[in-house]
Amino acid sequence: MLTLDQQNTLRQQYQRRRPDWQPATERYAALVQAHLQPHSLWLDVGCGRGGLVEQLNHPAAQTVGMDPDLNSLREHRLPHLLRVAAASHHLPLAHGSIDCVTASWVLEHLEQPAQDFHEVGRVLRPGGRFIFITPHRRHPLIQLNRLIGRLSGLQQRLVSQFYGRAAADTFPAYYRANTPATLAQLGRQTGLRLITLSIIPDPSYWGFWPPLFPLMCRLEELLPSRLQIHLVGVLQRQV
Repeated sequence: MLTLDQQNTLRQQYQRRRPDWQPATERYAALVQAHLQPHSLWLDVGCGRGGLVEQLNHPAAQTVGMDPDLNSLREHRLPHLLRVAAASHHLPLAHGSIDCVTASWVLEHLEQPAQDFHEVGRVLRPGGRFIFITPHRRHPLIQLNRLIGRLSGLQQRLVSQFYGRAAADTFPAYYRANTPATLAQLGRQTGLRLITLSIIPDPSYWGFWPPLFPLMCRLEELLPSRLQIHLVGVLQRQV
């Protein structure tokens, strides 16, 4: 089983190999931190049991955690955080009420992403930001993951075995909002403009078997930059 600590250790090894590299999760956190102002109202979509809201010192009174999984909300590690049980295709929030929406490993699970993007655009104030981190659909491992996902039950068993994640925490992945072109198109359709997008390698994605790690490092170095595994970006609500 690959724990988060083990994955971070592999990332540190890769960083020694490539000192200019920064993990996608760090790039994502830095983007959110840069765009949050002291007065900002922040909605974290798919908040789960914690995540980024635990790391950033933003006022709890100005932060909302949203997730369709009620058990995750009940077990959230910040008990004073305002939490809402809802899905991103129907946000129970007023028009233009939010300054910043974040989504960490959510976009790949959207079955009809135009609806979700429309809702995000609706609740954002003019000039507000939608910041996300998600896998890149064109990466070879994501292509393999999509193939595995078509085999009934196999993906859940693999996630449980290699990442120690319960089946209840494994959601279907569609990858319908997971290329630069698709993200830009969805933004144009829903009043959002893609203003920042980084495509970032990460060989720890399949590091659960140590002999695989050097191979994954080599794969990331051989791939064109446009095909690397993580997408981190910002969409802005049009004024």
